[in-house]
Amino acid sequence: MREAEGVQLLGSMLNEFKTFIAKGNAIDLAVGVVIGAAFGKIVSSLVDDIIMPPIGLILGTVDFSQLYVSLDGKAYETLAVAQAAGAPTLNYGNFITVAIQFVIIAWAIFLLVKGINALKAKEADKPAAPPEPSAEEKVLTEIRDLLKKQAG
Repeated sequence: MREAEGVQLLGSMLNEFKTFIAKGNAIDLAVGVVIGAAFGKIVSSLVDDIIMPPIGLILGTVDFSQLYVSLDGKAYETLAVAQAAGAPTLNYGNFITVAIQFVIIAWAIFLLVKGINALKAKEADKPAAPPEPSAEEKVLTEIRDLLKKQAG
C-alpha cells in the first residue's frame, strides 16, 4: 500500500511540474538566468578591465587582484606563490573588485526596476475606456432622442 502511495505522489508531482513548465514561468526564469549570467560577465569585464586598472594605477599597483595580506607573517612575491605555498591569505583586492561588481549590478537592477515602475505608472495613469452602455440605456437613449425629435 505504501509503494502505491509513493507512486501516486510521484505522479502528482510530475503533473504539477508539467503544469509549472507549461505556464511559461520556468522559461521566463531560465531566460532571466541566462541573461543574468551574460550580464554578470559583462560587469566582471567592466570592473576587471576598465575600472580596476586606473584604480590600481592610482594605488600604485597594476594588478588589483594581487592585493593581499599573508596571515603566516612571511613575505611572498605574489598571491599565486603564497597560495602555492599553502599560506593563509586575506585577498582584499579580490574582495574590493567583487564589491564594486556588486554595486554596479545593483545599480543596473535599480535602474531597470525604476524604468519598469515608470512604465507601469504611465499605464495606470491612462484613463480606462468608458464601459459599453447596457441594453436598457441604449433603449432609453433611443426613446429620449425620439421624444426630442417629436417635440422639436
